[in-house]
Amino acid sequence: MRAAIGLWRWRHNPLRRTTDLVEAWVAFAALALLCLVVPLTGWAAGASAHGSLQRAVRTQQEQRVPTSARVVRAADRPVGGGRTAEATGEERLRRSVVARWTAPDGTVRTATVTTARRTSAPGTTFPLWTDRHGNPVAPPMHPDTARAHAIVAGLTAALLAGLMVETVRRLAVRRLVLLRYARLDRAWAAVGPDWGRTGTGS
Repeated sequence: MRAAIGLWRWRHNPLRRTTDLVEAWVAFAALALLCLVVPLTGWAAGASAHGSLQRAVRTQQEQRVPTSARVVRAADRPVGGGRTAEATGEERLRRSVVARWTAPDGTVRTATVTTARRTSAPGTTFPLWTDRHGNPVAPPMHPDTARAHAIVAGLTAALLAGLMVETVRRLAVRRLVLLRYARLDRAWAAVGPDWGRTGTGS
Protein backbone atom coordinates (compact mmCIF):
# COMPACT_ATOMS: atom_id res chain seq x y z
CA MET A 1 0.00 0.00 0.00
CA ARG A 2 3.04 2.30 0.03
CA ALA A 3 2.42 2.98 -3.65
CA ALA A 4 -0.80 4.81 -2.75
CA ILE A 5 1.11 7.21 -0.50
CA GLY A 6 3.61 7.99 -3.25
CA LEU A 7 1.01 8.38 -5.97
CA TRP A 8 1.34 12.16 -6.10
CA ARG A 9 5.14 12.01 -6.40
CA TRP A 10 4.93 9.59 -9.34
CA ARG A 11 3.19 12.14 -11.56
CA HIS A 12 6.28 13.99 -12.85
CA ASN A 13 9.03 11.50 -12.01
CA PRO A 14 11.15 10.98 -15.17
CA LEU A 15 11.84 7.37 -14.14
CA ARG A 16 8.17 6.59 -13.85
CA ARG A 17 6.94 3.67 -15.90
CA THR A 18 3.33 3.23 -16.95
CA THR A 19 3.09 0.12 -14.79
CA ASP A 20 4.32 2.12 -11.78
CA LEU A 21 1.50 4.59 -12.20
CA VAL A 22 -1.05 1.81 -12.71
CA GLU A 23 0.19 0.05 -9.56
CA ALA A 24 -0.12 3.27 -7.58
CA TRP A 25 -3.69 3.78 -8.76
CA VAL A 26 -4.55 0.15 -7.96
CA ALA A 27 -3.21 0.64 -4.44
CA PHE A 28 -5.11 3.90 -4.06
CA ALA A 29 -8.35 2.27 -5.21
CA ALA A 30 -7.80 -0.65 -2.83
CA LEU A 31 -7.20 1.75 0.05
CA ALA A 32 -10.39 3.66 -0.79
CA LEU A 33 -12.36 0.41 -0.91
CA LEU A 34 -10.92 -0.71 2.43
CA CYS A 35 -11.87 2.59 4.04
CA LEU A 36 -15.33 2.99 2.52
CA VAL A 37 -16.83 -0.10 0.87
CA VAL A 38 -15.60 -2.70 3.39
CA PRO A 39 -17.16 -0.96 6.43
CA LEU A 40 -20.39 -0.39 4.49
CA THR A 41 -20.48 -4.07 3.53
CA GLY A 42 -20.05 -5.10 7.16
CA TRP A 43 -22.72 -2.67 8.31
CA ALA A 44 -25.20 -3.81 5.64
CA ALA A 45 -24.63 -7.49 6.42
CA GLY A 46 -24.92 -6.90 10.15
CA ALA A 47 -28.07 -4.81 9.79
CA SER A 48 -29.68 -7.43 7.54
CA ALA A 49 -28.78 -10.26 9.94
CA HIS A 50 -30.00 -8.22 12.92
CA GLY A 51 -33.37 -7.59 11.28
CA SER A 52 -33.83 -11.26 10.38
CA LEU A 53 -32.77 -12.50 13.81
CA GLN A 54 -34.98 -10.02 15.66
CA ARG A 55 -37.96 -11.16 13.56
CA ALA A 56 -37.08 -14.75 14.46
CA VAL A 57 -36.93 -13.75 18.15
CA ARG A 58 -40.38 -12.17 17.98
CA THR A 59 -41.79 -15.20 16.16
CA GLN A 60 -40.34 -17.59 18.72
CA GLN A 61 -41.67 -15.50 21.60
CA GLU A 62 -45.13 -15.56 20.04
CA GLN A 63 -45.12 -19.30 19.32
CA ARG A 64 -43.44 -20.63 22.47
CA VAL A 65 -45.09 -20.70 25.88
CA PRO A 66 -43.34 -20.89 29.27
CA THR A 67 -44.72 -23.36 31.80
CA SER A 68 -43.60 -25.39 34.83
CA ALA A 69 -42.98 -29.13 34.70
CA ARG A 70 -42.70 -31.57 37.59
CA VAL A 71 -40.23 -34.44 37.60
CA VAL A 72 -41.95 -37.83 37.85
CA ARG A 73 -38.89 -40.06 37.75
CA ALA A 74 -35.52 -40.53 36.05
CA ALA A 75 -35.73 -41.53 32.41
CA ASP A 76 -34.77 -45.03 31.30
CA ARG A 77 -32.59 -43.60 28.54
CA PRO A 78 -31.45 -40.11 27.52
CA VAL A 79 -33.38 -37.91 25.14
CA GLY A 80 -32.09 -38.13 21.57
CA GLY A 81 -31.10 -41.80 21.30
CA GLY A 82 -28.47 -44.00 22.83
CA ARG A 83 -26.03 -41.34 24.01
CA THR A 84 -25.37 -41.41 27.73
CA ALA A 85 -25.69 -38.37 29.97
CA GLU A 86 -21.89 -38.31 30.30
CA ALA A 87 -21.29 -37.92 26.56
CA THR A 88 -20.48 -34.19 26.56
CA GLY A 89 -19.70 -31.43 29.02
CA GLU A 90 -23.18 -29.97 28.59
CA GLU A 91 -24.83 -33.35 29.19
CA ARG A 92 -22.83 -33.79 32.40
CA LEU A 93 -24.76 -30.80 33.75
CA ARG A 94 -28.15 -32.08 32.55
CA ARG A 95 -30.19 -35.23 33.00
CA SER A 96 -33.06 -36.92 31.20
CA VAL A 97 -36.23 -37.26 33.30
CA VAL A 98 -39.86 -38.17 32.82
CA ALA A 99 -41.82 -34.98 33.57
CA ARG A 100 -45.43 -33.88 33.63
CA TRP A 101 -46.76 -30.44 32.64
CA THR A 102 -49.92 -28.72 31.47
CA ALA A 103 -50.18 -27.79 27.79
CA PRO A 104 -51.65 -24.44 26.68
CA ASP A 105 -54.95 -26.18 25.87
CA GLY A 106 -55.21 -27.43 29.47
CA THR A 107 -54.33 -31.08 28.84
CA VAL A 108 -51.70 -32.79 31.01
CA ARG A 109 -48.67 -34.08 29.15
CA THR A 110 -46.03 -36.57 30.26
CA ALA A 111 -42.81 -37.13 28.32
CA THR A 112 -39.05 -37.51 28.62
CA VAL A 113 -37.20 -34.17 28.68
CA THR A 114 -33.84 -32.89 29.89
CA THR A 115 -33.32 -30.69 32.93
CA ALA A 116 -30.49 -29.48 35.11
CA ARG A 117 -29.18 -32.17 37.46
CA ARG A 118 -30.01 -30.06 40.51
CA THR A 119 -33.70 -30.17 39.50
CA SER A 120 -33.85 -33.84 38.46
CA ALA A 121 -35.12 -35.31 41.75
CA PRO A 122 -38.71 -36.66 41.66
CA GLY A 123 -41.23 -34.01 42.65
CA THR A 124 -38.95 -31.11 41.69
CA THR A 125 -40.40 -28.44 39.41
CA PHE A 126 -38.43 -26.70 36.69
CA PRO A 127 -39.23 -24.19 33.91
CA LEU A 128 -40.14 -25.65 30.52
CA TRP A 129 -40.94 -24.07 27.16
CA THR A 130 -43.54 -25.65 24.87
CA ASP A 131 -45.08 -24.83 21.53
CA ARG A 132 -48.78 -24.01 21.13
CA HIS A 133 -49.54 -27.75 21.06
CA GLY A 134 -47.74 -28.43 24.33
CA ASN A 135 -44.67 -30.14 22.86
CA PRO A 136 -41.31 -29.33 24.54
CA VAL A 137 -39.16 -26.89 22.59
CA ALA A 138 -35.99 -24.89 23.17
CA PRO A 139 -36.36 -21.48 24.85
CA PRO A 140 -36.78 -18.56 22.43
CA MET A 141 -33.60 -16.78 21.43
CA HIS A 142 -32.74 -13.81 23.63
CA PRO A 143 -32.59 -10.44 21.82
CA ASP A 144 -29.03 -9.91 23.09
CA THR A 145 -27.99 -13.23 21.58
CA ALA A 146 -29.50 -12.22 18.26
CA ARG A 147 -27.65 -8.91 18.44
CA ALA A 148 -24.35 -10.70 19.12
CA HIS A 149 -24.89 -13.00 16.14
CA ALA A 150 -25.63 -9.99 13.94
CA ILE A 151 -22.40 -8.30 15.04
CA VAL A 152 -20.43 -11.44 14.24
CA ALA A 153 -22.11 -11.63 10.81
CA GLY A 154 -21.22 -8.01 10.08
CA LEU A 155 -17.60 -8.42 11.15
CA THR A 156 -17.29 -11.60 9.10
CA ALA A 157 -18.70 -9.91 6.00
CA ALA A 158 -16.34 -6.96 6.43
CA LEU A 159 -13.37 -9.29 6.87
CA LEU A 160 -14.26 -11.29 3.76
CA ALA A 161 -14.73 -8.10 1.74
CA GLY A 162 -11.36 -6.81 2.93
CA LEU A 163 -9.67 -10.08 2.03
CA MET A 164 -11.26 -9.98 -1.42
CA VAL A 165 -10.04 -6.42 -2.03
CA GLU A 166 -6.51 -7.29 -0.92
CA THR A 167 -6.50 -10.47 -3.02
CA VAL A 168 -7.53 -8.56 -6.14
CA ARG A 169 -4.87 -5.93 -5.43
CA ARG A 170 -2.16 -8.56 -5.06
CA LEU A 171 -3.23 -10.31 -8.26
CA ALA A 172 -3.14 -6.99 -10.12
CA VAL A 173 0.31 -6.16 -8.77
CA ARG A 174 1.56 -9.62 -9.68
CA ARG A 175 0.25 -9.13 -13.21
CA LEU A 176 2.04 -5.78 -13.45
CA VAL A 177 5.31 -7.30 -12.21
CA LEU A 178 5.09 -10.06 -14.80
CA LEU A 179 4.42 -7.44 -17.46
CA ARG A 180 7.54 -5.54 -16.40
CA TYR A 181 9.65 -8.69 -16.59
CA ALA A 182 8.25 -9.47 -20.04
CA ARG A 183 9.14 -5.98 -21.30
CA LEU A 184 12.60 -6.27 -19.76
CA ASP A 185 13.13 -9.62 -21.48
CA ARG A 186 12.08 -8.17 -24.83
CA ALA A 187 14.38 -5.17 -24.35
CA TRP A 188 17.31 -7.38 -23.39
CA ALA A 189 16.66 -9.66 -26.35
CA ALA A 190 16.88 -6.62 -28.63
CA VAL A 191 20.21 -5.26 -27.29
CA GLY A 192 21.74 -8.33 -25.67
CA PRO A 193 23.51 -9.79 -28.74
CA ASP A 194 25.37 -6.47 -29.32
CA TRP A 195 26.19 -5.83 -25.62
CA GLY A 196 29.82 -4.80 -25.22
CA ARG A 197 30.69 -4.74 -28.90
CA THR A 198 32.64 -1.78 -30.30
CA GLY A 199 30.48 0.81 -31.95
CA THR A 200 27.22 -0.35 -30.40
CA GLY A 201 27.12 2.53 -27.98
CA SER A 202 27.74 0.39 -24.92
